[in-house]
Amino acid sequence: MNKPAFAPVPHQDAWIAHPQGRIFTRIWNGAADKAPIVLFHDSLGCVELWRDFPARLATAAGRSVIAYDRLGFGRSDPRQDKLQLDFVADEAERFFPLIRERLGLQRFVALGHSVGGGMAVHCAARDAGDCDALITVAAQAYAADETRQGIRIAKEEFKDPDQFERLSRYHGQKAKWVLDAWTETWLDPAFGGWSLADVLPLVTSPVLAVHGARDEYGSARHPEMIAQRCGGPSRIVMMQDTGHVPHRERPDELAALVAGFIAQAD
Repeated sequence: MNKPAFAPVPHQDAWIAHPQGRIFTRIWNGAADKAPIVLFHDSLGCVELWRDFPARLATAAGRSVIAYDRLGFGRSDPRQDKLQLDFVADEAERFFPLIRERLGLQRFVALGHSVGGGMAVHCAARDAGDCDALITVAAQAYAADETRQGIRIAKEEFKDPDQFERLSRYHGQKAKWVLDAWTETWLDPAFGGWSLADVLPLVTSPVLAVHGARDEYGSARHPEMIAQRCGGPSRIVMMQDTGHVPHRERPDELAALVAGFIAQAD
């Protein structure tokens, strides 16, 4: 039997009370004197769907890793409202500040996957003085035609009961809300003008934009826009033979890449 490529990392779970409901959080413990890495999940994601990547990253970086289920996702409480078109920026305004306060995060590293990358950008911009580094993974920088087409295809695929059942394993009764929050928001004509263009110049920390060369939801134009428009030093890494989920397709390679980048940024 093959041994895991990383040592087990102790973790602890917590629920953070928000005016709209409880937010589930998991912390993989690392060095207390280093800013923790906060993970922002994708449109259908949650803590569990990061799989063992947070433990691998905590080992590689030698610091704590924090992941949380956005309200309405995973183990967090359901949302009663419809997701608004400004939901990417809203995560940085109404939710992440409470996460920071309750966990006592004076400084942080923001890492976001897919739409979580956009949320990480907004958090890095809003709290620019406290963000040590920003890493985007397969992030969308704007509502591209190929992104929306990929979502249309996925929407049809989720009509398969087996596909929807897999989503329900992670989100329970919230699965329909989660799916609609993704497909109906992104495919809303009013969302077509969404972009990170205005917020990126407010990011002053070092930025690493990682993208799969075979990402089915966006081309290299996304990391290029992130790197070109951000206000801090930037680097782009295109991972060959990789699709939209590098942390599941190449977890060790991504963990080492992120750890090395953060070490250089310190």
